[in-house]
Amino acid sequence: MEKPRLKIEDVDTTRYSRLPRPMQIVFVIMTLIGCAAAIFHILVLMPEYQMLDITYFFLIFALFEGPVFLLLKARQADRTRIPWYDYVLAFLAFSIPIFYVINSWEIDRIGWIPPHNFLQVATAAVFSALIVEGGRRIAGWVFLAVCIVFAIYPMVADYMPGVFWGKSYTIPWAISMYVYSPVGVLGLPGQIMGNLLMGFLIFAAVLMASGAGEFFLNLAIGLLGRFRGGPAKVAVVASAFFGMLSGSAAANVVSTGSFTIPTMKRIGYPPHYAGAIEACASTGGIFMPPVMGTIAFIMAAFLGIPYALVMIAAALPAILYYYGLLMGADAYAAKVGLAGLSQADLPSIRETLKRGWPFIAVLIFLTWGLVAMDWEMKSPIYATGLMILLSFTSRRTMLTPKRLFNLIATSGKLICQAMVMILPLGIIIAGLTSTGSVMAMTNAIITLAGDSTFLLLVAGAITCYILGMVGLGVPSYIFLAVTMAPAVIRASELNEIAVHLFIAYYTILSLITLPVAAAAFLGATVAGANPMKTSVTAMRLGIVVYFVPFFFVYNPALILQFPEGDPLWFSLWNSFYLFLFCIVGITLIAGSLEGYIWGIGRMPVWMRPLLAGAGFLIGIPNWETAFYGALLAIPLLILLWFINRRKRRAALRHAPT
Repeated sequence: MEKPRLKIEDVDTTRYSRLPRPMQIVFVIMTLIGCAAAIFHILVLMPEYQMLDITYFFLIFALFEGPVFLLLKARQADRTRIPWYDYVLAFLAFSIPIFYVINSWEIDRIGWIPPHNFLQVATAAVFSALIVEGGRRIAGWVFLAVCIVFAIYPMVADYMPGVFWGKSYTIPWAISMYVYSPVGVLGLPGQIMGNLLMGFLIFAAVLMASGAGEFFLNLAIGLLGRFRGGPAKVAVVASAFFGMLSGSAAANVVSTGSFTIPTMKRIGYPPHYAGAIEACASTGGIFMPPVMGTIAFIMAAFLGIPYALVMIAAALPAILYYYGLLMGADAYAAKVGLAGLSQADLPSIRETLKRGWPFIAVLIFLTWGLVAMDWEMKSPIYATGLMILLSFTSRRTMLTPKRLFNLIATSGKLICQAMVMILPLGIIIAGLTSTGSVMAMTNAIITLAGDSTFLLLVAGAITCYILGMVGLGVPSYIFLAVTMAPAVIRASELNEIAVHLFIAYYTILSLITLPVAAAAFLGATVAGANPMKTSVTAMRLGIVVYFVPFFFVYNPALILQFPEGDPLWFSLWNSFYLFLFCIVGITLIAGSLEGYIWGIGRMPVWMRPLLAGAGFLIGIPNWETAFYGALLAIPLLILLWFINRRKRRAALRHAPT
C-alpha cells in the first residue's frame, strides 16, 4: 500500500503558486517580517523598543491583509490568473495600514474619532471596504451582505423600530469607529490576530513542514488499522490529530480524506458512509485541544479569559464526540462484517514513534506551557522554537532551506486566510455594540422565552444553525454572545463558559447538517458518493454534537468548571461519574442508530428507538434521569442478549458438520 502523505501544501486553495517568483519572494519576506514582529511583540524581547499595541496591529494588518487580494480570487474566472485590479487592491490594503503605522502615536494618544480631515475618513472608508471584500472572497456574498448591514446599522439606528432602536452616528464618525476605535478592528480582531492566533498559526505551519501530518496519520493507522472497520477508525483519530494542526474542517476532509476515504471503500464501506465518517471527524477537529479552531480564540478574547481555560473546557466534550464516532464506525463494521487492514498494510508503531516522537514531545510541551506555566500566547512561540530544534534530530524532519522557504510561505497563507475572516468581525461587533441596542435585544429574548432556560437554549441553537447554514458560523457566535448569552446567564445563572461553548458548538452544526452540510458535501465529492445520502449519514454518525452541548451546559463539571468552595476531589469525582454516564449513553445511542450493540450483537428495529431514548436519559447526565434510563435499558439489553444467544444456538444447530 502506498504510504500516506499529509501536508498543508496539498490542500492549498490559494493562488500562491500562480504568483510570479519575485512576488512569492516578496510574500515570504513580508511573512518573515510579520512573524518576527509578532514574536518580538508577544515575548517583549526588547522592552525599550516595544511598539504600541495599535502600531503592532496595523503593521500585521498591512503585511497580511495586503497579500489576501493576490492569494484569494475575486471570481471563479480569476482562479488561475491574477488580474491587474487585484494588484491595485493589494497595494491599497498594504499602504493604508502602513500610513496608520506612521501615525499610530497620534491615533492612540490624540484620537482620530471624530475624524479631523477628509484623508482620515477616506482611508478608513477604503480600508473598511477592503476588509469586507476580503471576507467576501473567502466566505461568500451572504457574509458580505451581513457585514454591510452591520456597517450601516449605526448610521440609521435611531430610525429603527422596537428593540432595534439605538443611538446613531454620522457617516464619518461611524466609518472612523470601525478602523480607529477599540470596538472596531483594533479591539477583538486585533487582540485575536496579534496576540493569540499568530503564534498558533506559525506553530501549526512548523509542525506540518516537519512532517507532523504524515506522522499522525501513520500513528492512527498503526494503532487502529488492524481492528474491524479499521480505516474508519483511522479516519476518526487521524482527523482529530489533523484538526489540532489546521482548525479547518475543509482542509481536514481533503487532506486526511484523500487517504482514509479510498481505504475505507477498499475494505467494504459504501462511498457515502466513508465520506460521512470523514466529514464528521474533520468537523470535530475544530474543538480538539490543544490547538483548536478560530472560534475558540474568539471565545477566549471575548470572555477575557486565558485560552487554556477554553482548551480545558473543550477537552471532555471533544473526547465524547470522537468516542461516539468510533462506536458508530465499530457498530457498522460489526453489523456488516468488515475486517481491518492486513498486517502488511500497517506501519510499525515502534518505528512510527521512533521517527515522530518530537511531535508528541512538542504537543505535550505546548499543553504544559498553556496549563501549568500559564504562558498563554507565549506558549506556541516557545513550542515552535522547540520544534525547530527537534526537527534536526532526523533527516526526515530537518528544516532544509527549501523546507524553510515553504514553511514561511505556508505560515503566511495560514495567517492571511485567518486575517481575512477575523478583521470583518470588527465591523460586525462595532455595529452590534456601539448603538446601545444590545441590552434591549437581550431583554426581548428573555421576555419571549419566559422562564424557560431550555427554550432560550433551543432558540440559540436554531439561530446558530440558520446563520451557520449560510456560512456565518463565526458571526453567529458573535451575535449570540452579545445577545443570547447574557440573557441565558441572567435568567438561569448558568456557567458563562458553558453557555459560550454551547453557542460555539452549535455554530459548526451546519457543516454536517442538511440542507448545506458543507463538510459532508466535500466528503461526498472525495468519495464519489451521493451528497444527500452522505449528509444524512453524517447527521446520524455525528449525533453526539447535537446533544452533548445540552449535557455540559446543565452540568458544567463536564467542562471541568466547578462551584467555588467545593473540595477538588469532590469536583473531580462529579466530572468523572458524569463523564461515565455520557460514555454509557453515547454507547447506547451510537449502537441503536447503527442497529448493533457492542458485545451483544444486532438488535431488532423496534428496540432501536427505545435504547436510543434510554441512552439519552442516561447521558443527560443526572442521577434521576440516569435511573430512569437504566430502568429502561437494562431489561432491553438482557432481552437482546437472550435473543442473540438463541439465534447463535439455532445457527450452530443448522450449520453443516
